[in-house]
Amino acid sequence: MTTTTADSLLAAFQAHYTELLVFVRRRVRCPSLAADIVQETYVRAATATTDRNVDNPRAFLYRVAGNLAIDHLRREQRRQAIMADGREADVVADARPGADQVLAAKQRVRRLMAIVDELPPKCREVFVLRRFDGLSQAEIADRLEISRNMVEKHLRKALAHCAFRLAEED
Repeated sequence: MTTTTADSLLAAFQAHYTELLVFVRRRVRCPSLAADIVQETYVRAATATTDRNVDNPRAFLYRVAGNLAIDHLRREQRRQAIMADGREADVVADARPGADQVLAAKQRVRRLMAIVDELPPKCREVFVLRRFDGLSQAEIADRLEISRNMVEKHLRKALAHCAFRLAEED
């Protein structure tokens, strides 16, 4: 992805963050899940391995967000169907990763942790509380005594940094 494309995606993401959030919230009907999907939207869009320019960054972000919301809903339906059928144990047993997959996942986690360590302290703390500890934006704002807007700003900055560094390394 070219720097210009990454910059235009970041600008579009920042400009349309709230409307993307509303768009996804209408689909998944859960504010915290919608916030996670919108954050994942930027990460996926920024790390997309494409050499072509994105003509309409806003439309591209909406497409990615919509697809992620649909993917989540489908996974949830499958999970519920499996739970209802009582085949949960069979699926879990079949889904165990191999040794090479475990090693690759550990390497990705180490790389991500190194990238997260590059963030400014407050930005890093907000990111870790949200993505690793699972706190909502409101809970983070209360805990750190900052506004929700500041929490969102820190999250956007952290996601942009992580996506840029991951794309840089790939």
